[in-house]
Amino acid sequence: MGKLIMVRHGESEGNAIRRFTTSGEAKITDLGRRQALEAAVRIKLKYQPTLVIASTYARARETGLIIATELGIPIEYEAEFREQSLGDLAGQPYESIANDPTFDPKRSWVWRAPNGESHEDVLKRVAPVLDRVAKKYPDDEIVVVSHGGVMRAVWAHVTGKWENAHVPPNCGIVLIEHQSGRYRAPEVVFGEPPVREAGG
Repeated sequence: MGKLIMVRHGESEGNAIRRFTTSGEAKITDLGRRQALEAAVRIKLKYQPTLVIASTYARARETGLIIATELGIPIEYEAEFREQSLGDLAGQPYESIANDPTFDPKRSWVWRAPNGESHEDVLKRVAPVLDRVAKKYPDDEIVVVSHGGVMRAVWAHVTGKWENAHVPPNCGIVLIEHQSGRYRAPEVVFGEPPVREAGG
């Protein structure tokens, strides 16, 4: 049985000030680096991964590299694991979503920022890559470092529903086991979702 150990990146510069990042090059903070190291320790105690695959965004690259270095395993990068684009809301406070008249919290996954992506859009690009990784590594334990929106989309892909899809805090960990092309229900290993979390 294979295992996908999904990790959200450490606290980013945008997370620290509660604003959507304007660039994929936003880095993680000192706290984010500590969170990444703590995640690596948690993973080391429970699993034996052979590879880290990280989003190409700097905050995920940095987090993934810290984990890979601590575990002594290689790291690769996957552009499709990048965070949801918030389009014209880049640089705006997280709370700006609530000011958009098209936003419906009961169906938040279909909401799309102007010139951005919905979570459904994220699922469409992330799901095929996740399936490909699971197929390529059917018996391995693989760490995947990505973003809050990506992990929400992965949860929906694996469970088949958006309702109650888990968005972990920074360096939260979700385990997805798979066998013969089928996924088991995701397991939250570390990090309950904070209230009104946003901003991948």
